[in-house]
Amino acid sequence: MAIYESGEDYLEAVLMTEKEKGMVRSIDIVNRLGYSKPSISVAVKNLCAAGYLTMDEDKHLRLTESGRAIAERIYDRHRTLEAILISLGVERQQAEKDACKVEHDLSDESFALIKAMWEKSQANGS
Repeated sequence: MAIYESGEDYLEAVLMTEKEKGMVRSIDIVNRLGYSKPSISVAVKNLCAAGYLTMDEDKHLRLTESGRAIAERIYDRHRTLEAILISLGVERQQAEKDACKVEHDLSDESFALIKAMWEKSQANGS
C-alpha cells in the first residue's frame, strides 16, 4: 500500500517521540505536530489498518517493521538535509521547515548522492 506524505510525517513523529520518551500515545503526536485530536485519531486508525502502526491495550503506539522502515528513512532524510542546510548558513528553524518539505519529494537516487557527498565532506573536515 502506498503511503502519502502526511502518513510519513505521522510515522516520523512516532519514531521521534519514541526516541525521546520511550512510549508514544496519540496525544504525543497531537502535541508534536499541532494537529487536532480527531485528525490524529483518523490518521492512527488508517496507519494501523495499513499495517504501519499497532496500538496496545494501554493505547501505546508502536511502529511495525514496515512502519519503522518508512519512519527511519524519512528521519534520516530529514536529519541529513537539515544538517546540510544549516551548514550552508540557513537558520535552524528554517532548515527544519525546508528539510521537512524536501524529504518527501526527493528521489532515492538524488538523496543517496547528496548524502554520499555530505558524508564525504564531513569525513574530509569540510
